[in-house]
Amino acid sequence: MIVGAGVLDVLVCPVKEDVFRKGSVPVETIRVSAGGDGLNEATVLARLKGKEKGQEGVRLLTLLGEDEAGEMIWGHCEREGICMELSVRDRDVCTGVNVVMVEENGERSFFTNPSSSLRKLSIEHMPQSFPGDVGILCFASIFVSPLFGGREMAELFRRAKEQGILVCADMTKCKNQETTEDIKEALSYLDYLFANQEEANMVTGKESTEEMAEVLYNCGVKNVIIKCGGKGCYVKNASLKRSFPAAEGVRCVDTTGAGDSFAGGFLYALAEGKTFTECVRYGNACGSLAVETVGACTGIINKEQAEKRMECLRD
Repeated sequence: MIVGAGVLDVLVCPVKEDVFRKGSVPVETIRVSAGGDGLNEATVLARLKGKEKGQEGVRLLTLLGEDEAGEMIWGHCEREGICMELSVRDRDVCTGVNVVMVEENGERSFFTNPSSSLRKLSIEHMPQSFPGDVGILCFASIFVSPLFGGREMAELFRRAKEQGILVCADMTKCKNQETTEDIKEALSYLDYLFANQEEANMVTGKESTEEMAEVLYNCGVKNVIIKCGGKGCYVKNASLKRSFPAAEGVRCVDTTGAGDSFAGGFLYALAEGKTFTECVRYGNACGSLAVETVGACTGIINKEQAEKRMECLRD
C-alpha cells in the first residue's frame, strides 16, 4: 500500500531562463500525465507486477477532489490496475495540478497549488486498521503533506507495525527547517527510508553521505538508502554500508519522478522476496529508466525492461 499524493503534472520541456521575458516561447514537449509521489510509486509498482496481478497487489491511498483532474487520475489508476478502495474523494477540495518546467539538463522546477489536495492529506483520511493482505506500507513522502507532522506519521506507522506490516517512507525537502529531532519518533518505526542527498543534508545538517546515513540510522531506521542521482545510491544498515553505482550510458532528459521510480523498483523487489542487494539494483534500474523520458514514470513499461536495465549495473 502506497500513501501519498496523486496529482496531474503539466510538463513543459525544455525551458530556458528567459521564459518570462518573452510573450510566447516554443518548446519541444507539453504533456499532461499522472504525477505525485504516491501515484508515481504505485504506477511503477503496478507496471512491474503486471496488470494480471496489479489490481490485487497495489493499493494507493490518496486524496482527490470531485473534479475533472480527479477523474483523470482515477481513470489512470483503473487502467494501470491500481486499487483505489481506500482513497478519498472530497467535493470541497480541488485535485492538485503541478506545472513542471524541465530544463535542458533534465533538472526541473515546479508550480504547485498549496490549497489543493496535494497539501490536504491528513491522518483523518487513514484507516484505523489496514486490509489483512497488506504486507508493506510506504509513506510517500515525508514533508509533502503539512498536516502529517512527526506525531501524525508516528501514529500511522505505529498502526501499521502493530499489524506486522513493514513500513517504508520516501522523503522530499523539508519546508520549515525541520531536523531529524522533529521526526525522530516516526523514523524509529521505519524499516526502510529513501532520501536523496539534498533532503538528507537538510534534515541531518551533515555534509557527507556517510554521515547523513549514520544520523538517520541512529534515529532507529533499520535500512537507510540515500539516493545519489547519477552516482547511484548509498546504503546503511546493521551489516552493510556501501555505495551501489548507477546504470551506465544513461541519457538524462527529465529527472521528474526519478526518486519515486527508484522507490517503486525497490518496493517491488522487496515484495517479491528479493535480497537487499537485488532491491537496491531494481531501484537503480528503475530510477535510470525514469530519467530517459519526459514524465514522472513514462519510461517504465514492465518488469522485463527493468531487468534488462539491471544488466547495465556494475557490481
